[in-house]
Amino acid sequence: MRVRRDPRGWPGRAALILLAFVVLSRTLAHGDGAPLGFAFKEVAAAAGLTAVTVFGGKDANRYLLETTGTGVALFDYDGDGFLDVFLVNGTTLEGFPKGQEPINHLYRNRRDGTFEDVTARAGLGASGWGQGVCAGDYDNDGHEDLFVTYYGRNRLYRNRGDGTFEDVTARAGLLDKKTRWGTGCAFLDYDRDGKLDLLAANYIDLDLRTAPTPDSGLCRYKGVKVACGPPGLTGGKNVLYHNRGDGTFEDVSDKAGITKASGTYGLGVSTLDFDDDGWVDAYVANDSNPSALYRNNHDGTFTDIAVTSGCAYSQDGKPQAGMGVAIGDYDHNGTMDIFKTNFAGDTSTLYSNSGTGFCDDRTFAAGIGVNTRWLGWATAFVDLGNDGWLDLFLANGHVYPEVAQLKTEAAYAQRKVVYMNRGNGRFEDVTEQLGAPATTPRAARGAAFGDIDNDGDVDIVIINVNAPPDLFRTDTEAGRHWLLLKLVGTTSNRSAIGARVGCTAGGMTQWQEVRGGGSYISQSDLRAHFGLGETSKVDRLWVRWPRGLEEEWRDVAADQILTLREGTGRKAAR
Repeated sequence: MRVRRDPRGWPGRAALILLAFVVLSRTLAHGDGAPLGFAFKEVAAAAGLTAVTVFGGKDANRYLLETTGTGVALFDYDGDGFLDVFLVNGTTLEGFPKGQEPINHLYRNRRDGTFEDVTARAGLGASGWGQGVCAGDYDNDGHEDLFVTYYGRNRLYRNRGDGTFEDVTARAGLLDKKTRWGTGCAFLDYDRDGKLDLLAANYIDLDLRTAPTPDSGLCRYKGVKVACGPPGLTGGKNVLYHNRGDGTFEDVSDKAGITKASGTYGLGVSTLDFDDDGWVDAYVANDSNPSALYRNNHDGTFTDIAVTSGCAYSQDGKPQAGMGVAIGDYDHNGTMDIFKTNFAGDTSTLYSNSGTGFCDDRTFAAGIGVNTRWLGWATAFVDLGNDGWLDLFLANGHVYPEVAQLKTEAAYAQRKVVYMNRGNGRFEDVTEQLGAPATTPRAARGAAFGDIDNDGDVDIVIINVNAPPDLFRTDTEAGRHWLLLKLVGTTSNRSAIGARVGCTAGGMTQWQEVRGGGSYISQSDLRAHFGLGETSKVDRLWVRWPRGLEEEWRDVAADQILTLREGTGRKAAR
């Protein structure tokens, strides 16, 4: 595989010296008590994000279905340039009186730091065992659509462009004949025909009428009776739907090779271009099984190469309880690396993409292996301090409320973990330095990442079980520059999902992708964010669009939100 170098021919000698200085400064700046360059402020209630996510029992659960929680999407549904918030909701086994069921919520960004609940007006107030969500313009009409997964019937919502959505699941051919437990999902254009297809993971083929319960005596966690599974239960099979271009989809899972994955019990899903060949691949975090890396074969089929490439298991060759997925080039070598959250008693896993078709497990070498108490769900590579290096954010919470009985176990509600990228291949846990709200315990599940207030730093919306969400507004140190790019496809899919972007500024090149899915069963901002540190100008932007066109833009001012439209740049020089 070719590892793409800096687009301007850097690094030269001067650029290398500058980069070394940046790395050294980054390392020195993270000593004990030193400023971190950013801080969080929890503003959900003040911003109007008050809907409670209802999900299973508060003290104990009979089935695993009651434990997984839900996801969240950050997307601009009304096209005003500001991110809106869609919260997936769940239910309980006991149910609710008619008209009092918990429902999904859509919040419109008022552009003044607050949100308005427009769920009823938008037609998105569905109820049931909601799970995950992904966003993308599947019909290329300029309006972002939503796909919401359920235990039961998944739903495709077409954005009409007038502030309302239409449930087109049946018309689109997405009604399943069997009950599925849908989890993570992602829009992607796997055949590069300019239309977004859809990949949906499935967790367990669960039948509540026959599923074992804690009272069966079969299921224990450190001696405490808990919900059974997933081991011992039949795993679900992932599904790939091909977009026919006429508003309908075709299930191509078998002929595309999606059902031939080595593992099952799929949860988090994310797109990526693992081998930098211009064809979108996908990663699925599997629970208690080897995870899946679907490599695109360019002919409408995929091959699961996770085991052979070294990103399916832990460093000691064991399957893990994969939950969330983060994708990003944390080490600036031009390849997309993979990070996966796992169960308590284990570490999260960092797979460094070598660029030769293999992953190097850098969990312990990078300093990630210091935490084993927390049970991780949502995660992302995100440049929190706008210094040009991707940090890691993890949202945690135990799966079993019953752990309250165990004095040796971390609580059900848990703190976040924030790993700061030190710029030398290592991360540092700076959570305690950040303090609240990062250290405030919550039973967190899904999270989405994006610039809510368009001020240049990345904010975070986090789903909490049986509680309202959190909104972490990120405040970055003054003087740190940034660039936010909205890519618009013309011959490629309108959302530009699958595009790769290079940004060269101040002697450093960063790489990002426009990505479907990610985190834990959630959808983050489709815009590409770059922290630029003290550099106030971007020397070169390079975009490889999903259908293969390569373009560049030069001498771009920092501190702006810039729209790049396919076909309007200059042909990129190799």
